[in-house]
Amino acid sequence: MDGGSGGAAPVRVVLVGANGHGSWHLANIRRLAAEGLVELAGICDRVPPAGEDAGDLAGVEWSGDLAALLARVPAEVAVIATPIHTHLPLADIALTHGVNVLLEKPTTATLAEYHALCERVRETGLACQIGFQSLGSSAIGAVRELVSSGAIGAVRGIGAAGTWVRTSAYYARADWAGRRRLDGRDVVDGVLTNPLAHAVATALALGGAERALGGEVEVELFHAHEIEADDTSCVRLRTPDGIPVTVAATLCAPYRQEPHVTVYGESGRVRLTYTLDEVRLERPGEPPAVTVHPRTDLLRNLVAHLRDGVPLLVPCEATAGFMTVLEAVRTAPEPRPIPLAAQQVDVAEDGVHRVVHGVVELVEESARRRALFSELGADWAVTSENASGLEVPR
Repeated sequence: MDGGSGGAAPVRVVLVGANGHGSWHLANIRRLAAEGLVELAGICDRVPPAGEDAGDLAGVEWSGDLAALLARVPAEVAVIATPIHTHLPLADIALTHGVNVLLEKPTTATLAEYHALCERVRETGLACQIGFQSLGSSAIGAVRELVSSGAIGAVRGIGAAGTWVRTSAYYARADWAGRRRLDGRDVVDGVLTNPLAHAVATALALGGAERALGGEVEVELFHAHEIEADDTSCVRLRTPDGIPVTVAATLCAPYRQEPHVTVYGESGRVRLTYTLDEVRLERPGEPPAVTVHPRTDLLRNLVAHLRDGVPLLVPCEATAGFMTVLEAVRTAPEPRPIPLAAQQVDVAEDGVHRVVHGVVELVEESARRRALFSELGADWAVTSENASGLEVPR
């Protein structure tokens, strides 16, 4: 059952962070409220509601202080959609007040903070769901079933590719955007850990590596934009079964494409386009078989967990593998700039649009061959330190 028990009182929800991506959560809370599943009890944000929202939310408690809000507003769930480095302190405040949490991805800004959060969840006995929405899709299970049934033979590897567009306006929207650190605190707002974090989490889920990896994580971080963090990067790891997984991503593509994760087997491949919940099975001599699968909203699932004991789809401990990758990104050498000679720089309506030459092909090849950018010969990715001449699979 996806929703709560029939006739049960709506779950009272406070939204922490109503602007930016928080506006999506606000709309989602309203959708579930229309079904009688939840009730918006309060909003915590430094900026009060404005425009149409100001009228619609006139009767909703608002505060810039979460502890003060929870002290006067009874709530069962806090939906936290705030900057990465605020996730742990705000989740801790909610848990301290006896409030369950739906926490936006990435879980926290460091692995140490992640362990602290998991410990607080265990201590309180409350629920903490992490907002990797793609992991609520039944397409994940469909891919796993195809692989376990032998539909593509023995698995050779998993590759994820994401090519999106973000202009300079994306990084100008907030002081933490595109930062690795801010005021002495880790932020880790890079392409693999925030905008395309779902590509990493989904690849790990398909490889059975959500809770643990199989060894060292290799990371290559670059940036074309004038930022501190990375916007064009790749990572390679192994699952507990030793299967190689590579995720390659950029925010400097000429156009947006839907990100996808592909499981490569000896006799075929399965591609999951996770933003569309679409599974595509390809085998030699056969036409592709495409199926689209339903997705369960994570707040709906949290309500079902609280009302009916339905298991959480993305509990805090199920993001340990992702957080291991984030920690590797956090502790890696500083991202290297991509030379201007390797870019096309255009002025768009919403800022400067930077396109790295050949980046779409590079990202796709990295995912397909499970190879790092430096191994594929990108001039800006090769240094004397990483020029190994390694033979990579084709």
